[in-house]
Amino acid sequence: MNIPIGPDSEQPPERSSTAVDPVIIQEHDHPIRLHDLDKEALKVLYRLRDAGHSGYLVGGGVRDLYLGKQPKDFDISTDARPGQLRKLFRNSRTIGRRFRLVQVYFRGGKIIEVSTLRSQSEYDIDRPDDEIEVLPANNTFGTLAEDAKRRDLTINSLFYEIENRTIIDYVGGVRDLDQGIIRIAGDPDRRVTRDPVRIMRTVRHAARTGFCIEPATWKAIVANREKIRLCPPSRIRDELFKDLHSGSSEPWARIALDSSLFFTLFPWYAEIPMEEDSPHRRMLLSLLAVVDRLLKRQVHDYRIEIPDYMLLTLLVMPWVNARFDLLRQRLKGSAHYQFSREIRRTLDELFGEHFNLKRGAKDSMTTLLVNLPSFEQFSRHSSWPNWLQKKSYFRDGLRFFSLYRETMEGAPADEQQFAVAVAAAGHDFFPPPETGAVENGSTGRKGFRPAFTRRKRGVFGLRNK
Repeated sequence: MNIPIGPDSEQPPERSSTAVDPVIIQEHDHPIRLHDLDKEALKVLYRLRDAGHSGYLVGGGVRDLYLGKQPKDFDISTDARPGQLRKLFRNSRTIGRRFRLVQVYFRGGKIIEVSTLRSQSEYDIDRPDDEIEVLPANNTFGTLAEDAKRRDLTINSLFYEIENRTIIDYVGGVRDLDQGIIRIAGDPDRRVTRDPVRIMRTVRHAARTGFCIEPATWKAIVANREKIRLCPPSRIRDELFKDLHSGSSEPWARIALDSSLFFTLFPWYAEIPMEEDSPHRRMLLSLLAVVDRLLKRQVHDYRIEIPDYMLLTLLVMPWVNARFDLLRQRLKGSAHYQFSREIRRTLDELFGEHFNLKRGAKDSMTTLLVNLPSFEQFSRHSSWPNWLQKKSYFRDGLRFFSLYRETMEGAPADEQQFAVAVAAAGHDFFPPPETGAVENGSTGRKGFRPAFTRRKRGVFGLRNK
């Protein structure tokens, strides 16, 4: 088993939990330059500075810039309170229930998220070690040092400030970036016990960066993986979708399989062989590798989007194929209907309570699975049958089949099937959407669509008398 852990000798010396003096990395000792930062992020930082507040680029933005990558998000932390931020940025809105965050909007859909420095996570409050249920919220404002130590990983606990253009490091994150190590900040066993979702985040970042997981962190993942079940299904589902949409789902699955986290998340996969040379494992990793290839495509005028339900269908497909001999099915009429109902019931058992999936998602997954044999059968013909092209599920089924065919035959899936147009980004402040707005432009009650029309023929095709 190829376990991605680093040697014990690479661990940095322990820092006192009460130490408040950070390591300051000067500009000539790190690769981040001011022009690397997003223009909108700089606007926010400069406005905070001019208003007398401290502002820092934090988290993944600092990590990615240090590694020479283009960050997906530029998040900012500040000593300003949410109310002060709302007055400072009129083009903003406040989100969050446990801890209020401020989103600053720009033209083109750009959002810069600004948070007030926090003292601790609601999952790290001191309490008896034998109590491991999800803890009540207790987020309070804090200092830079406290905010750094509440973050999950050392490589995500760095701050970049624009005045002196330095990196501020309280937890040894720069050293771990230099050595290619994933390490949970603080005592890993205690921190994953207090919030088991940190296990998923650690595996995700190891997959995205290609870094090794240091031994103490790996041991904590393996020993505490079953505690993931204590977390709310919605949190697990949301973290899983981040993994599947990351463009690194294939290495994520490898690490999850090696640590057995995969079988904690999907216990039904333990019913089939998933060893290194298993055909089911190879199919799963190949399907996810196709997804990663598409999602990593960098195109200026459109982006690649694969729906959540389609990603989950790919994830479950090797198991469904093994359980139901899916690809050999050639059913019609009532037999096809009964097979559909059986697949639907199975998906209810697999994803219903554990991931809290909506009914529509499970219906879409069922449609993709039960009709895949038809697409596989008729793909050998010169054209698709007319009756199949007229089906409401044809477009979605064809997209799903293209992913499967690339996995099995190597024929590249057409990325245009998954393309979504991207609006041109601007650089000016832009007001956020109204809370009660709906698609037709009404600003009435949330979710309410008034039934009116300016057409003389009336509403919903009914004639006026």
